[in-house]
Amino acid sequence: MKIAAAQNILTLLAMAMLFAAQPARAGGEEISAPPLPDAPQPQADAPKTAPCSPAQHGAEAVPCPLWPAKNWFERFLSGPDVKPMTSAEKARLAARNVLDPFNALTIVGASAIAVGSDADSPYGPGMKGLGRNVGVSYTQDITGEFFGTFLIPSIVHQDPHYHRMPRASIPRRVGNAIVQVVWTRGDNGQDMVNYADLVGFAIDDEIGNLYVPGQRTNLPSSAERYATGLAIAPVDNFITEFLPDVARRIHIRVVLIQRIINRVARTETVAGQ
Repeated sequence: MKIAAAQNILTLLAMAMLFAAQPARAGGEEISAPPLPDAPQPQADAPKTAPCSPAQHGAEAVPCPLWPAKNWFERFLSGPDVKPMTSAEKARLAARNVLDPFNALTIVGASAIAVGSDADSPYGPGMKGLGRNVGVSYTQDITGEFFGTFLIPSIVHQDPHYHRMPRASIPRRVGNAIVQVVWTRGDNGQDMVNYADLVGFAIDDEIGNLYVPGQRTNLPSSAERYATGLAIAPVDNFITEFLPDVARRIHIRVVLIQRIINRVARTETVAGQ
């Protein structure tokens, strides 16, 4: 029953994210989302044509891909593009996070380590245990991205990005990483409560009670996991804040390191409860 429920949750959330990521159409034409009240307006001298645009004056049309190619390493060097995001853009961001090849690699790697180091875990030994562990980890990822990157930020108009302070002092950057767990920015650039973390963590844990093997589902255990999740949440922010500085000095691709640390932090939290 719990496995079937997990499969249903996985399917529904994945379909919802992909559906929301598609632009609305009417009569074959795309309907652009209305600009936010405080969104920056385009400059008068902005170029008239974009890299992806319909054919003009006999030029060949260039379609806009749903998931445009990016240099993922540069993304962590310079930080995310901070701008007001529509609900469709938040859905695309959530879907890209789930489908990121680094995400798949670290889920499989962390699951293999967990199963290989504890044959008596609730997932079981061997390839069957590995498959169950990978499935649960992906379900947790999709649930977290759906609520924490797409749904809750769309409802409360929260910017799902982490906002770095690369030019501030080290103590201030450390404080910024901790504070953003509970206090972040909205789509309009103003400070606001981080509902995606404070509410999203609780929703993720309650849904996890339906399918995570061996997870205690009573209220004290859920409250302990929630508190632990908030306590370790700054780890992800620390990595995003300081990893680009390290990357500039050692000149290697370190995105995978961030993914591995994030994955280990999450899996160890669940395993300890």
